[in-house]
Amino acid sequence: MGKSPDPATGTKNDSREKLTRLDLDDGLKAKLLPYCRLKPGEVWQDKKNGHRVGVLDAAVEQDVLKLLDGSKSGLSINDPPYNVVVGNRNTHNLFKKGLEGYMAFSHKWAANVVSVLDRDASFYIWLGADQNDGFQPLPDFMIMMRQFGEMKARSFITMRNQRGYGTQKNWMAVRQELLYYVKGNPTFDINAVYTDIPKILRGYYKKVNGRVMENMERSKSGCIRAGNVWVDIQQVFYRMEENVPGAYAQKPLKAINRIVEASSREGDVVTDFFAHSGTTLISCDMLGRTCYTCDSDPLFAEMSIRRLENYRKTGKTGWQWRNPFPEILFPAHGKRD
Repeated sequence: MGKSPDPATGTKNDSREKLTRLDLDDGLKAKLLPYCRLKPGEVWQDKKNGHRVGVLDAAVEQDVLKLLDGSKSGLSINDPPYNVVVGNRNTHNLFKKGLEGYMAFSHKWAANVVSVLDRDASFYIWLGADQNDGFQPLPDFMIMMRQFGEMKARSFITMRNQRGYGTQKNWMAVRQELLYYVKGNPTFDINAVYTDIPKILRGYYKKVNGRVMENMERSKSGCIRAGNVWVDIQQVFYRMEENVPGAYAQKPLKAINRIVEASSREGDVVTDFFAHSGTTLISCDMLGRTCYTCDSDPLFAEMSIRRLENYRKTGKTGWQWRNPFPEILFPAHGKRD
């Protein structure tokens, strides 16, 4: 039996991504830009749930204020460029800039985000550490955050990637860092952060109502709670439904859902100033929050909006290996027209 035609491409599905990395393919970007509904400085307003998506720069104060439109954010989740070398010789210097310039950029966008946080708010930042360059920028960013006296460090979370880049002379890098800060006394729902990992070990005895109980007796769940090392979340592969072709290193929806459920309430405004594949937007729509998000690249702002529209239409959280831009069809074997 032959393979059925892929409705997003008009070709037989060969289970390979139909888009290359959009941040590396200038020719493809030029083809796709005419299909982006937003130009720099513009904001799209969702008529159904009030989400906002803009082509805006997190490092520009007026852009951040424009996105918020007078609102304050109770939770901000951000995944900025890491300034970390990854990949092979073809991507060795990808987006790498001097540390001084990167930290100047980081201070600008972080200050802008802090300025629009509510009186009680949570602030999460995904970041990397280049083990071949003094572990920058992670420690530098942590020290920089001390300049914001209203922000208190709460946790340093590590998410384990299911794959890493190989090495013959070092330990394979399979981690993603997540910094968690708070302003004031924000919500944190301890019952929203259980994993899918079943409890199998007894221990951790504690006196409750005059009786010594161990953790299996006290538990409200048959699974363990999430700690500051997340080993239960799958990295997004192209074979997963939530995959967004063309978007590199997108964060797992399960990870964003965990943050949103733990650190916000239904109806809250959640911000993400580096939208990329639109995962925070999807998470908020699923969980009843309002998302204000932006990206400086019109393609990723468009991708985020399309991902939301596709989710509402089909119930799917991504495109797997299909093409989110059906205006451009791809012939067999993954070659572009």
